[in-house]
Amino acid sequence: MNTVSVLESNVRKHPDKACLRFNGKSYSFKEVLNLSLQAAALFQSLGIVKDNKIAIMSQNTPDFVIAMYGGWIAGATVVPINHKLTAPETDYILHNSESQLFLFDGSLSAIAENITTNITKISLDSKVNGYQFLSDVIINKKDPEPVIIGDDDFAQLLYTSGTTGKPKGCIHTHRNVIMAGITGALATKMDEDDILLMAMPIWHSSPLNNWFSGIQYVGGTTVLLREYHPLHFVQTIQNERCTVYFGAPVSYTLPLQMIPNFDTYDLTTMRAWIYGGGPISADLAKVIIEKYKSDKFYQVYGMTESGPTGTVLLPKDQLIKAGSIGKSGLPGCDLKIMKTKDEEAKPGEAGEIWLKADSMMKGYFKNPEATKEVFEDGWYKTGDVARIDEDGYLFIIDRIKDMIVTGGENVYSKEVEDVILTIPGITAVAVIGLPDPEWGETVAAFIVKAKDSDITKEKIIEYCSKNIARYKIPRQIFFVDSLPYNPSGKVMKYLLKEQYNEHGKKK
Repeated sequence: MNTVSVLESNVRKHPDKACLRFNGKSYSFKEVLNLSLQAAALFQSLGIVKDNKIAIMSQNTPDFVIAMYGGWIAGATVVPINHKLTAPETDYILHNSESQLFLFDGSLSAIAENITTNITKISLDSKVNGYQFLSDVIINKKDPEPVIIGDDDFAQLLYTSGTTGKPKGCIHTHRNVIMAGITGALATKMDEDDILLMAMPIWHSSPLNNWFSGIQYVGGTTVLLREYHPLHFVQTIQNERCTVYFGAPVSYTLPLQMIPNFDTYDLTTMRAWIYGGGPISADLAKVIIEKYKSDKFYQVYGMTESGPTGTVLLPKDQLIKAGSIGKSGLPGCDLKIMKTKDEEAKPGEAGEIWLKADSMMKGYFKNPEATKEVFEDGWYKTGDVARIDEDGYLFIIDRIKDMIVTGGENVYSKEVEDVILTIPGITAVAVIGLPDPEWGETVAAFIVKAKDSDITKEKIIEYCSKNIARYKIPRQIFFVDSLPYNPSGKVMKYLLKEQYNEHGKKK
């Protein structure tokens, strides 16, 4: 079964049921398929053939879904692009992916106008002067030429967020996408009666493959919120009677901070609150469970490379194992924690997470060297370091590339960051290793102070000395106005290293 056959199956089962809801309007499964067929015919008329690449840069709209299915029906590989990227960043992906068609949200016309790649451009969702508009140009299109789509044909190029350099395109087949969706559905027990709220960017790997693909697989309904907003988030859950939601931890805390009458919204239809992209503390878990009046929270962990598929921390463990990513792989996924290439870690020890999954990528597009580097006997080496507690639960403590080796000692930057963030008056921190002629590397912290904070370097060092080993204490501390974040909200530490020379001074 491939992604297109899932949609066709839903049309046969319940053609008039809402596949999508957007701004109060329903799009039935039959309507979505018919519009996607028209889009596929348009793409073929523009020269798109099997295995060509179609790039889509959009917010959460029906046009994104129609363009994606249209691309698949035409036999193309879809390249979802982060709608927060700049024109040069978009150019890189268009060039690297060898895309032949660029579909962009009308609100992103400035990006379309400023990219230098020579490519056909079509606007989505709203009209833009000088460009064809998808809804206009697919009208009265005949059915496309049939294309045989195999389960192992390429479906997606999902680009990594690029925290350590240029993003890489992860090749996912139709089977990969389906298996990622099945895993998501199994993890949260989704069925055809579920209504998924899509408020996180749909182009992102987990919203797209775990949750949208999952709800499509079981024949449920997706409510598209064009862009996350705390008030629209709770209003949509209440008005659309949503049952499942996935979001970053901050999407849960913002409504509590910004909506004075939060308690008046009826969120009782929700049966699965899913979060990923980072753990939450026990204290925060208690607050969220109390405020949302639900104990049905799931923490998920995975990688773009794995589909994403990985682990889940179930509702029963949210408080007693807060901060953990769970203890074992989800259905269709296996994992192990490796101290070395040949030795697995035991409880109380730390090691790198290695994954195997039915949804694992086939490799990085046009990058066999990078592909070879991350696989070991069929296992994907995530680069995440986890510690196993006495009950077998995993706690992420660092990225291997962020590990600092100073004087022969390994320092996990996240451990130092976690300590510094507990100091009052500090809002953000990034810890990296800077070259040191004596120690190999020295621990350096880049800190954003809260407004009117009187925190000093001396106070930070004093506090750290009481909470972490001496060799872990930052030898260099820099106060900065902000940290460099990528569009997914991750600190781009390689930029910090580029901005500072071996003495920790700005270049």
